[in-house]
Amino acid sequence: MSANVEIYTWSSCPFCLRAKALLTQKNIPFTEYTIDGDDAAREQMAERANGKRTMPQIFINDNSIGGCDELYALEQEGKLDAMIA
Repeated sequence: MSANVEIYTWSSCPFCLRAKALLTQKNIPFTEYTIDGDDAAREQMAERANGKRTMPQIFINDNSIGGCDELYALEQEGKLDAMIA
């Protein structure tokens, strides 16, 4: 069974696009919430992300892993595959 991966994005955010590209390249299915201009959705995301409001915010099995840089760091360290296995 694969992990539940969720990503909060803005449609024109370059970091969001990079994060989605890595997930897609690795064939990791994810649920995307595009929240352009939706303050209520951003508040909900920030609550889940321990107050973080930057984009994207990525969750694996309901755990906040941070944004694009953190996702690439996990991949670099060889930890991403274990998290989604």
